[in-house]
Amino acid sequence: MEKTSVPVTVIAAGRGGLWGTLLEAWQHRELLYFLAWRDVKVRYKQTVLGVLWAVLQPVGQMVIFTLVFAKGLGVQTDAAYPLFSFVALLPWTLFQNSLSRSSDSIAGAAHLLTKVYFPRLLVPLSSVVSGLVDFAISLVVLVIMLACYRQPLRLAALWLPAFVALAVLSALSVGIWLAALNAKYRDFRYVVPFMLTAWMFLSPVIYPATKITSHLPEDWRWLYHLNPMAGVIEGFRWALLGESAFSADMLLVSTGVVLVVFAAGLFYFRRMERVFADLL
Repeated sequence: MEKTSVPVTVIAAGRGGLWGTLLEAWQHRELLYFLAWRDVKVRYKQTVLGVLWAVLQPVGQMVIFTLVFAKGLGVQTDAAYPLFSFVALLPWTLFQNSLSRSSDSIAGAAHLLTKVYFPRLLVPLSSVVSGLVDFAISLVVLVIMLACYRQPLRLAALWLPAFVALAVLSALSVGIWLAALNAKYRDFRYVVPFMLTAWMFLSPVIYPATKITSHLPEDWRWLYHLNPMAGVIEGFRWALLGESAFSADMLLVSTGVVLVVFAAGLFYFRRMERVFADLL
């Protein structure tokens, strides 16, 4: 009797190291798409306004900031303050929402992580990627505002994808740290909102960056650039409005900080992912 060969599937640990983790995530990129699309559908399921919530958050903040800081406190900007603040709120809202969702992503995916194996990095990564849908919707509002204020599109706007990528990588870099920590210490979920509020006031969202750097000695101004969102926000204003404190040095410092934080966060996440199922 002739024997038939039976296919054997071997489940083994992925490659170690940072490069191995990224390579494994890339090999499962189709799963990343489905996880991100699931996050979008769940976020707007059974909501009255649906995707309009993606617009209401930055628009509502823009109105409040205009009334409090421009009308009330007299903050002076070169461009009209509603446009000045909304241009900053776009990348900030992308960063804030992506970081908030990714920080709680591992704890929220316990039903998946304890039943089947797949690259754990895809969980916080999908939370960050899904935020790009909200960003794209809000971008339509920005285009309308630019037209209303008769602000022409500049050639420098071609740099916007690079600044968006830096904002996404910034959120992912901190998000994977917090996702791993939150899986072990659940009180970190209460730290994230406070951290984001403080981070926003340390970033030039409601004021020009020159309000801070002008009070610092020239040799110490690079310290402000250690905040990667300062480079992203000022980059957005430079690309769309042509008036900001953005410089190549600011972008280089911000990018360097993000890459270091991302590498360290990925290393820690890799160490912790072996025990996620036990912790959850």
